[in-house]
Amino acid sequence: MSIKKSPFLFNCADLPRRAGEMREFELNIDAPEDFGLPLFKIDPTRPIEIDLTISAVSEGVLATAEVRATAHGECTRCLEPVEEDIDQSFTELFYYQASRPSRSKSSVPEELGEDDSLMMEGDEIDLELPVRDALILNLPLNPLCRPDCLGLCPDCGVKWEELPDDHGESAHPKGDIRWAGLEKLQKELEEK
Repeated sequence: MSIKKSPFLFNCADLPRRAGEMREFELNIDAPEDFGLPLFKIDPTRPIEIDLTISAVSEGVLATAEVRATAHGECTRCLEPVEEDIDQSFTELFYYQASRPSRSKSSVPEELGEDDSLMMEGDEIDLELPVRDALILNLPLNPLCRPDCLGLCPDCGVKWEELPDDHGESAHPKGDIRWAGLEKLQKELEEK
């Protein structure tokens, strides 16, 4: 059984390990199906576009990127489809395996431990975490089709903007739930 290689792995073998060397790339990566939040996800039918610049530094490879993608979901008020273009950037340092930072090195902040630093795997860097952070952390938690969306009538489920102005209590009179059983019995008796 073969292990499927992540589409976010990028090979840096073309970048010499001399500080100051730089390369630029344009990448299109297919988004995984579950890339996003429960109500708002990155569209898996469109590629994630990445303008990537990698630079060699003494500790590893510095990756700077502009990331663009389209997210879709539903308005949390009226359930209409919502689509939003996202354009974000990130800068991350991927450490060489040989120069793995330890908590005692002064080049790495004390609050950044070994588990928090991004590591190269041979000549490859894994862009998934920085891309995920750049895109998903900027998705709205409660997407709206527009800021002034009125939502749906809780009783009939029709959009408030499509209903007449007098729609409300008169259209959906509220009964006292404590009397519901007797009201049902009264209707049955009236029908006989």
